[in-house]
Amino acid sequence: MPIWSAEIKEIHILFDSFKGQFPDLEKELKPLITSEDSNVVLLYSRRCLEVIVTELCEVELKRPRKTEPLKGIIDKLNSEEKVPFHIVTSMHSLNSLSTFGTHPKDFDQEQVKPVLNNLAIIVRWYLKYKETQSKGKVPPDTQKESDKISTLVIGKTQSKIKKILIYSITMLIVVAAVLVIVKFNVFDKKLEKSIAVLPFRNDSHDDSTQYFMDGVMEELLANLQKVKELRVLGRTSVEQYRDQSKPISQIAKELGVNYIVEGSGQKSGHSLRMRVQLIIAKEERHLWANSFEQEDLKLKEYFKTQSQFAVKIANELNAVITPEEKQLIERNPTTNISAYEAYLKGRYHWSKLTEKDLETAMQYFELAKEKDPEFALAYAGIGWVWCGRRQMGLVRPYEATPKADEAILKALKIDSNHFDVQYILAGQLTWGKFDWEGGESAFRKAIEMNPNHSEAHAYYSHLLNILGRHDEAMKHIETALKLDPLSSLIKALYAVDLMFVERYNDAIKACQESLDLDPTQSLAEGTIIQALYFAGKEDEAIKRQRIHIKIPENIKAWDEGSASGGFPGANKKVADLKVEQSKTIYVRPFGIAQQYALAGDIDNAMFWIEKAYEESDPNMPYLLLPRWDNLRNDQRFQEIAKKMKLPYK
Repeated sequence: MPIWSAEIKEIHILFDSFKGQFPDLEKELKPLITSEDSNVVLLYSRRCLEVIVTELCEVELKRPRKTEPLKGIIDKLNSEEKVPFHIVTSMHSLNSLSTFGTHPKDFDQEQVKPVLNNLAIIVRWYLKYKETQSKGKVPPDTQKESDKISTLVIGKTQSKIKKILIYSITMLIVVAAVLVIVKFNVFDKKLEKSIAVLPFRNDSHDDSTQYFMDGVMEELLANLQKVKELRVLGRTSVEQYRDQSKPISQIAKELGVNYIVEGSGQKSGHSLRMRVQLIIAKEERHLWANSFEQEDLKLKEYFKTQSQFAVKIANELNAVITPEEKQLIERNPTTNISAYEAYLKGRYHWSKLTEKDLETAMQYFELAKEKDPEFALAYAGIGWVWCGRRQMGLVRPYEATPKADEAILKALKIDSNHFDVQYILAGQLTWGKFDWEGGESAFRKAIEMNPNHSEAHAYYSHLLNILGRHDEAMKHIETALKLDPLSSLIKALYAVDLMFVERYNDAIKACQESLDLDPTQSLAEGTIIQALYFAGKEDEAIKRQRIHIKIPENIKAWDEGSASGGFPGANKKVADLKVEQSKTIYVRPFGIAQQYALAGDIDNAMFWIEKAYEESDPNMPYLLLPRWDNLRNDQRFQEIAKKMKLPYK
């Protein structure tokens, strides 16, 4: 593979964007993008330049080129200000270096790269130039001739022609308006500004840099998500299109968006190259493209470029960026490259949510903190790990919550105006501290900073349902579903929302959709069992739970209990077994309490729910779910709800 393969890919993308429109230029580009011979590439780069400059000579300088050298015409275009100076500079550079292809001799293979980079710059400008030319300019001679003809005709039949002209122009305007509406979907502004950022292609030979390419993609995604006028899909929904070869139009149709952002990059040591392009999905036409390259990566320049890319994309979609949004987009979380790389590795492992990966993520977040003690996101990451361990039952709440508090408070002290910091704060206050007012305030701030973050809307919907505000909750979970329609997690969280409002059959459907997307989605699996039971499908619930149980001893207890007492009997038998097991190993009291509640064993359920409250189990806020209906009138249950400041019995 030639060392200029990345540059050729960029030229190929440009070629695809205007295929069929400029045959002379295409004729020279075709051999260029298919050859691995440096001399051929240089030769056809120069010939592409010849096509463009020759046309500019005829159109802008109003004379044929004949045998005049390229340099002379480029200088003339510059002196008469017919071409922007930066494009003239690229033309001269390409013209000078490409002579190695015209007259083959020794040269450095690296010199092919700047030739191709300059060619890409020139071609992008040329496409815009041609687009500007085509927007209604009538050649002067044609205009004069038409004026003569019109004068003669009007002189003979003035009134009749006037009526015909008025009618014809009116019809043309109507037809044009209809075409514009159909083609560009003028009336559907929301759809027009919907966008999906596909996983960036990693062009590096080393797969170990994938974490960084994911970080590059997520940085651009996060910046775009801050623009309220855009609807930006979440990463989970687009992840399935990694390495897929489906047409852009099909991907956009499946995701329900009008625009697609594609990107790729290479990282080697501290050298980074990235390319980003915006595509009108229906037409598969490139609307905008740009690149960034730095041999010794400076994060200040990198973040500046990322923010510029996001702003440019938003501008191309005619989305208004408020001053507050622009300020959020332009924030630099750190200037320490080692800290940033460690943080990205931590994020990469955190997303896997296994015990081992959480441990690895913690090591990287701690390293990021050491490299830059003022890096707020490193502390937020540490907080996420402790919250994840607590939620998964890997550590007891009394151990995890203070550790999470310490990290989150430090992050807040450094930068309280970052979305990730407010988001982790919202989760900690809600499920770690049972502080509903503080949790809601943090959720609102987080969503204000990032209105397109699907999980923030989804978890906020749970808080609203916990507080009995069901109508508000459903609005937020519906927003989350629109932002991340193919996310297994969002579907599962939606199912829990449906359980709050006793829409059991809808909850079953949502769980099944979640499991179709990810068969390992544990929240969906746990929720569908209870949804089946409360929907009156007890036998299905029993079968499903049996498959879900992993421990042979527990399976035996489940079979014995269900044989004699159905679903309640099975839960009672397994709960009794877990009580015995808790004498030698840690078993979460909340899980035992839940199974006793489903069994209708009020006293045992209350005993264990009180233990769960004493431990501050993060699942305690969900006392409004139907699984607890058997306990709702018990004075002890009402006392716990009162202590937790929950607005119901």
